[in-house]
Amino acid sequence: MKYNLILDTDSYKASHWLQYPPATTAMYSYLESRGGRYPATVFFGLQYILKEYLSKPIEMWMVEEAETFFAAHGLSFNSAGWRYIVKDLGGKLPIKIKAVAEGTVVPVRQMMMSIESTDQQTFWIVSWLETLLLRVWYPITVATQSYYLKQIIWDALEKTADDPAAEIGFKLHDFGSRGVSSSESAAIGGMSHLVNFMGSDTVVGIRAANHYYQHPMAAFSIPAAEHSTITAWQRDGELAAYQNMLDRFAKPGTVLAVVSDSYDLWNAIDHLWGDKLKQQIIDSGATVVIRPDSGNPVAVVCEALQRLDRRFGITINSKGYKVLNYVRLIQGDGINAQSLAEILTATQNLGFSATNIAFGMGGALLQQIDRDTQKFAIKCSEVSIAGKDIPVYKDPATDPGKRSKKGRLALVKTDAGYTTISASTEVEDLLIPVYENGQILHEYNLTEIRERAKIIIDY
Repeated sequence: MKYNLILDTDSYKASHWLQYPPATTAMYSYLESRGGRYPATVFFGLQYILKEYLSKPIEMWMVEEAETFFAAHGLSFNSAGWRYIVKDLGGKLPIKIKAVAEGTVVPVRQMMMSIESTDQQTFWIVSWLETLLLRVWYPITVATQSYYLKQIIWDALEKTADDPAAEIGFKLHDFGSRGVSSSESAAIGGMSHLVNFMGSDTVVGIRAANHYYQHPMAAFSIPAAEHSTITAWQRDGELAAYQNMLDRFAKPGTVLAVVSDSYDLWNAIDHLWGDKLKQQIIDSGATVVIRPDSGNPVAVVCEALQRLDRRFGITINSKGYKVLNYVRLIQGDGINAQSLAEILTATQNLGFSATNIAFGMGGALLQQIDRDTQKFAIKCSEVSIAGKDIPVYKDPATDPGKRSKKGRLALVKTDAGYTTISASTEVEDLLIPVYENGQILHEYNLTEIRERAKIIIDY
């Protein structure tokens, strides 16, 4: 199905051009998170939408297809308006978008983006594009969740690890590609996680980050076993399967991961890894990462660490915590914000450094969120009617939390942090023009976005 931007909207948008006051000539809207699971959000992903969708001109075939579609669909359609965009504006979308720099951590209930019309004949296009532009909620929310998970891990590393900064980038690995609804979701969500981390198995997400945010290689992975590569050797061949992994991949300085619960995790740790293969691991100079994949995550990780301690021994680091020799753990089953924090607390109570553990996260990272996780909305806050700029807003008596802002707005930073105020020539608006009349005006690369998102702010 050939993509048609005109039809990438909600059906009810088709008749909205007839519903505004007759002399309306301009519209201004803004994006915000009205609250939710996290107290702040990491702004990210608009550049992908601009490059992938809004940088391509509208063509006449799109208008003709939309005419046919809406006629059959039972709705009116502003054919003249869209034909004007194609013929008189060269197909370029007559809007201006300003946004906070990508990677900025913005507290909830503050604007992050504004959208305004630039042509009096097509003011209604601001509302038409709401459906497409509001999808920025998804990369923002993934980047935000990943950011807060990073804070949990960072706190544990600061307490228990010698060099937290050297470790943090690879502590939460993206396993989510198979757990999302589409390849595009995996690409968008996968690259959003990479604002905060550098470990991922979501190939389409890494490619998206490389392409849309100008990075040579946004993430890295290691050789790792899955259950089929172990069970194909059958139960009697479990030891041979593990030995094959060592023979193939265990070289000095390398890291490899091996799922070890296909049959009996405790037997694998005590008798296979910790006995028959122990000397080969030591001699290889590699780090072998054992992956449990079933059972209660907290209990399994704690037990596995203690068994590995007994088999491989530990070193006490500068902060007085135990670090395993030669081996590590990665827990990728049942990981979410709660279980991750519980594992780190429980293992710390046993005296183990967070250095010993990495985490993998799949559906919970990229899929178990929605627009209401952070209550995202785009709302119109100003229209121009008969040459007069009029502030507009909603204020539902049944839900005060949905009260919207009014007028033309600016995001500023004061001693108290970021705040949204009425725009004027006197204030320094932190929203930067990024798009106008079909042209992308400002781009960000992943390196600068990551640096911006490093800032840990307590809201």
